[in-house]
Amino acid sequence: MAAKKKTTTKKKTTTKKKGTKSSTKKTKSTSKAKKPAFGGYAINFAGREESVEQVFGKKPIAPSEMTKKIWAFVKSNSLSNR
Repeated sequence: MAAKKKTTTKKKTTTKKKGTKSSTKKTKSTSKAKKPAFGGYAINFAGREESVEQVFGKKPIAPSEMTKKIWAFVKSNSLSNR
């Protein structure tokens, strides 16, 4: 019969130095539920048949003009929840 080997485990001792912070991380509870739109606006373009050309026109325009035209379109067609 073979002799059984003794297994020994060493205990790890940790010493905390004065002035060090513990590394405990706080976890955010993020749910996968859909959050409401930022600022409380919800715009729904579902079912619209207008093309981008009809909203913006055929000429190239600056991004700031695009924003103005989008909001004018949303307000004139009551697409916002406000």
